[in-house]
Amino acid sequence: MASGHDIEIDLGTHVLERGCDIVDDVVRGRVYGNPEGPVIVVLGGISATRFVCDGGKLDRGWWSRLVRAGGAIDLNRFKVIGYDFAPNDGGLACPETITTTDQAARLKALLDSQNIEFVAAIIGSSYGGMCALAFARDYPDAVETLCIIGAAHRPYPIGVGWRGIQRRLVRLGLDAGQPEAGLKLARELAMTTYRTPEEFADRFDLEETAKGRFDICDYLGSRGDVFAANMDARRFLALSESIDLHRVEPESITTPTLLMTAISDQLAPLPDMRELRDRLGGKSELYTFTSLYGHDAFLKEYDAMDPRLAEFCNGLV
Repeated sequence: MASGHDIEIDLGTHVLERGCDIVDDVVRGRVYGNPEGPVIVVLGGISATRFVCDGGKLDRGWWSRLVRAGGAIDLNRFKVIGYDFAPNDGGLACPETITTTDQAARLKALLDSQNIEFVAAIIGSSYGGMCALAFARDYPDAVETLCIIGAAHRPYPIGVGWRGIQRRLVRLGLDAGQPEAGLKLARELAMTTYRTPEEFADRFDLEETAKGRFDICDYLGSRGDVFAANMDARRFLALSESIDLHRVEPESITTPTLLMTAISDQLAPLPDMRELRDRLGGKSELYTFTSLYGHDAFLKEYDAMDPRLAEFCNGLV
């Protein structure tokens, strides 16, 4: 595992795409690897942080299996930058109005602050993939190539419906003075959309662990507890709606793009990924793999992704 150092730029209070003020906006990133190597920006889902590959308990890297010395994203060769999505702590003057366009602009400001005019690649998974597409659309001269995992040019309708229910649960919790309870329930529901029915059928015996409660309920509850302990309720509302607001016209993106997806992904389903591939304005490829983990495959299926990511990165040097 690697250690890195933080970088940041204070943008103060400024207006976002949909007219909302974001207050005291400090953009934070983290730098790893070869300081002289080609730059790769790595972006994850809404729960991901700038701590891509650290080894500490509090800041353990969420993609350390892939971003490491000698790994598919080799820190001996590349300078890797992780990034924290806004809002930092729910600090929007009006809630739920940040977009992937705004996230891309913040990332560009962070890179500019480090005198980085051009990156070799942005590798974005889930929400991070959406932000990477927005970046390539808005700053085509600042990125050489993209790798987009489990994300398309628009959200899938049933996913918008599921996230709408999650946000209503969180608002109920806020209204009741129990934001953690709302977040916990929202995450439990979300887990059923990230994974596949087949995984749950294979994993759980439906053992009753308490009256009216089963082993699968205990698992979902534990995931909800961890999430509620680490996510601000209003920040969740903003990032969740940001997914649903995401729209890019693929034809406007001329950056060469590798798309990767598990064919079981319910949130970025294969037909949408194929449409994105076919409509992109530049060279594109769609790499698919099988997984029981659905949308969470980018956090689980390292063996499936490693060879193709290594090949992708080898093409950067």
